[in-house]
Amino acid sequence: MRLSEVETPAVVVDADALDRNIATMAAALPGARLRPHVKAHKCTSLARRQAVAGHAGFTCATIRECEGMAAAGLGQDLLLANEVLDVRRLGRLIAAGARVTVAVDSAETVDAAADGGVREVVIDVNVGLPRCGCPPEAAAGVADLARRRGLQVRGVMGYEGHVVGLEDAAERADQCRTAMELLLAAHSDVGGELISAGGTGTYAINTWATEIQAGSYVLMDTAYGRLGLPFEQAAFVLATVISAAPGWAVGNAGLKAFGMDHGNPSLADGTVLFCSDEHVTVVPSRPVGDQLWLAPAHIDPTMAYHERIYLVAGDTVVDVWPIDLRGW
Repeated sequence: MRLSEVETPAVVVDADALDRNIATMAAALPGARLRPHVKAHKCTSLARRQAVAGHAGFTCATIRECEGMAAAGLGQDLLLANEVLDVRRLGRLIAAGARVTVAVDSAETVDAAADGGVREVVIDVNVGLPRCGCPPEAAAGVADLARRRGLQVRGVMGYEGHVVGLEDAAERADQCRTAMELLLAAHSDVGGELISAGGTGTYAINTWATEIQAGSYVLMDTAYGRLGLPFEQAAFVLATVISAAPGWAVGNAGLKAFGMDHGNPSLADGTVLFCSDEHVTVVPSRPVGDQLWLAPAHIDPTMAYHERIYLVAGDTVVDVWPIDLRGW
């Protein structure tokens, strides 16, 4: 199949860039030092490539992701890095042989895990991002509750999500240290073999965590692209120019094809003016029928909008992978 035959809008991934990104990260964080986060790509075929590179454990954001990974034979060590109040589906996965560890941060989430058939948990600790996680000083109490309910506490988790995207490298390193000091203090009270943290923006500077949950590195986006990381933009949304004016052109990929929370997609040989529901307006103008390679600003939600990945080498589609971990 030629690239010109792909129905647009579509996610296309440069096969060589993908392989280089996987190899670069595997060299930096070999084996269990990396627990790739599948929320960034939601594709078991891609996850299998990461497993071949030596990463047997994975991070998930949803129960659906855990189910899909287990069904694909990748359920040896899954961490659901999210609080869940109805874990019966996870209990069934575990009973069928998958290993799933769940994040907990309260008595309610501990009880849900125990009642739903989960056997292993990590204590989610708030290290500065105003999202989930208990205060560091409360982690020991949550761990005690979990152990009293018969759960094995594997350690702690804390995501420095407020830090990973900081463009100033010195500030990013300094704030990462501050966040991890909070997580290490909690771990000293909780115990366990895991100190799970980090993301693509801090993978090289977070030396305190025993494992890093980076995900976006494998496909990349323009937000992380501003940080000077050694990863290439591998994923693009391919659009077709459907209308042209003397000063601009319009492609058939809009708000419903991109994660827009980090801004407009980017175009290497032009500028994106704005996105409408199904349209992207770019300058300079170009002929109707031309293809636009648009780099998403935020890869994770972008992938969730699409059904498949077209893996390409030059102008040839070498494989088509379903984005099979979408939904809940």
